[in-house]
Amino acid sequence: MNLQDFRPAALGQALRPNVWDLVALILVVGIMVLIAYGGEQTTLPLSALDTAPVSLDPIHLPFYALRTTMRMLLAIVCSTVFTFVYAALAAKSRRLEMVLIPLLDILQSVPILGFLTFTVVFFLNLFPGQVLGAELACVFAIFTSQAWNMTFSMYQSIRNVPKDLEEASQSFHLSGWQRFWRLDVPFAMPGLIWNAMMSMSGGWFFVVASEAITVGNTTVTLPGIGSYVALGIQEKDLPAIGYALLTMLLVIIAYDQLLFRPIVAWADKFRFEQTASGEAPTSWVLDLFRRTRALRGLTFPLAAANKAISTLHLRLPKGLTKVKRGAPSRILDAAWLALIVAGTGYAAWKAYRYLSANLDASDVAIALGDGVLTLIRVVVLIALASLIWVPVGVWIGLRPKLAERIQPLAQFLAAFPANLAFPVFVVLIVRYGLNPNVWLSPLMILGTQWYILFNVIAGASAFPTDLREAAGSFHLTGWRWWIKVILPGIFPYYVTGAITASGGSWNASIVAEVASWGDTHLTAKGLGAYIAAATEAGDFPRVVLGIAVMCILVTLFNRLLWRPLYAFGERRLRLG
Repeated sequence: MNLQDFRPAALGQALRPNVWDLVALILVVGIMVLIAYGGEQTTLPLSALDTAPVSLDPIHLPFYALRTTMRMLLAIVCSTVFTFVYAALAAKSRRLEMVLIPLLDILQSVPILGFLTFTVVFFLNLFPGQVLGAELACVFAIFTSQAWNMTFSMYQSIRNVPKDLEEASQSFHLSGWQRFWRLDVPFAMPGLIWNAMMSMSGGWFFVVASEAITVGNTTVTLPGIGSYVALGIQEKDLPAIGYALLTMLLVIIAYDQLLFRPIVAWADKFRFEQTASGEAPTSWVLDLFRRTRALRGLTFPLAAANKAISTLHLRLPKGLTKVKRGAPSRILDAAWLALIVAGTGYAAWKAYRYLSANLDASDVAIALGDGVLTLIRVVVLIALASLIWVPVGVWIGLRPKLAERIQPLAQFLAAFPANLAFPVFVVLIVRYGLNPNVWLSPLMILGTQWYILFNVIAGASAFPTDLREAAGSFHLTGWRWWIKVILPGIFPYYVTGAITASGGSWNASIVAEVASWGDTHLTAKGLGAYIAAATEAGDFPRVVLGIAVMCILVTLFNRLLWRPLYAFGERRLRLG
């Protein structure tokens, strides 16, 4: 655009509405009306949930779908803000990383029922007598199923920014703020988007537990697809389960087309490569808004504000820059480490005092034994999921057009709640006299194997085309291509997916180790069933013990296996 384009006549011509403006305006206004109508329901008194209980009549499903989708979208917005702040602090500050990453391991291992146990009453008291309190409790529960894998993904991307890009940012004298918005965020964007899609699907996986909440004597049932599914399982209504599945599929297709596919197509420009990509993802929604005139004109102030903010020459605090290795640094590191150890010891002592006053050594032994059983299930299932989904993810990620077609299907499969598989598993186990400890285990992987698939797709999608061409010129094929080229390239993404899949599997054990269909209840011995039983009984000491054991086992598993693998992959990538 040259100076003549800013003349009043030229500007008026550029902003004159066209037919695409009309189509886009109808789409935008329709979405805004739906959001306003759904938001209005949160202002109702809490007693409205009793006067209008959840019904299995499918005519209510569009309204339930709207309520559930709004909760999940609000949770994903909160997760994105959390990700940008938390991942940046962990990646930029070595001392903060010592606290934030172990804390993130603990947070992702705390089951959703653990959060609900201690937050439902808080949010209900925050807005007494209002639906808004219960809605916030539900949104927070969904947030805890979405935020951690997004944070791990962005942290991994910021840590693995190629050295030549770092050197380029230094040569341009970018400030810490400018580097974050001009380098770190664009480089992290492909992986972050695929993890955001996985997070939305992860929210569906736990939506039954978050909308139909029972903690001790407190029971709150919010209208939504999750509570509809819970009621359908309780009533053994197979047609209702089918209606819920169909509604989920339509909703996932809708937000894939309206939200994620435009973002994926827009973010393709952030791929790190030196040659042109053969195929670029497309989106009819993005093309529609690019063809508008007036609506695009309204975005000019926002674009200008975004550019002004991202180019601010702000200096980040010294704690968020690289710390020089010297005597003062070692002294500060020792003091900081001592403070961490003291804080951890104090928290452990308080937990010990609380548990020892209510439980004895036999309770701890039972919880540890159940934890070991769940750990075995997690290890076996993650290994099987890796063998299956790593090749599939590479195959999809290297083919953008195929990824476009697979995207909504993968989101739907990842969103499939384990509860919806209860009828099949319960009936088969009861009919053939199968062992629940073995045959309920696959339910754990239903919603967690997709963390591996989505991260591998993200890694393969971000794999530079010039490296693929170089591998072709050296005639690297077959196993040599896998071992020398693609596996090292996607390894950090795989480890990120495996870490979050591991934490997700522990979380899913709460749902998967206790299956119900009508009056038939099956239980697999494990830590998930232990926590679920304690939560239902309102037994807070055993809930705390179960969560503590789960956090310890997950943290040790991550520290002893995944973190060394993560560091190895990071060194390989940085050296390459």
